[in-house]
Amino acid sequence: MPSYHKDPDAIARLSPEEYWVTQESGTERPGTGALLNEKRAGLFVDIVSGEPLFASADKYDSGCGWPSFTKPIDQTHITELRDTSHGMVRVEVRSTHGDSHLGHVFPDGPTDRGGLRYCINSASLRFIPKEEMEAEGYGAYLDQVEDIR
Repeated sequence: MPSYHKDPDAIARLSPEEYWVTQESGTERPGTGALLNEKRAGLFVDIVSGEPLFASADKYDSGCGWPSFTKPIDQTHITELRDTSHGMVRVEVRSTHGDSHLGHVFPDGPTDRGGLRYCINSASLRFIPKEEMEAEGYGAYLDQVEDIR
């Protein structure tokens, strides 16, 4: 089983926006994320630790301006925390091993797919296309990335 951790070398390679989002709990401007319109089959992993977070099969267009997913690919790689910043009560989503801020989860997702909307910053993710997953060590997740919608 792979070991995931907060990688100082990966942190050093982050762009200023990626650093601000993942390490300082920032939020990219809506509609600007590089992965918002990514529709290929593949896997979305934490940009800092590499831990697998979301599958393309669970991505959908919520219209909120950020990549949205109905569920994480492996719940053990997601930590949910109460967030009372900005005068709101929300549920923050962080990667378990990398401790990267990812975004928030809301109870307004598609009801036929569990009812959750994981609203995630593109800046916290790295996309691995299906054809590269095996070579990058994510072959165990290949059966979960097909686009079912």
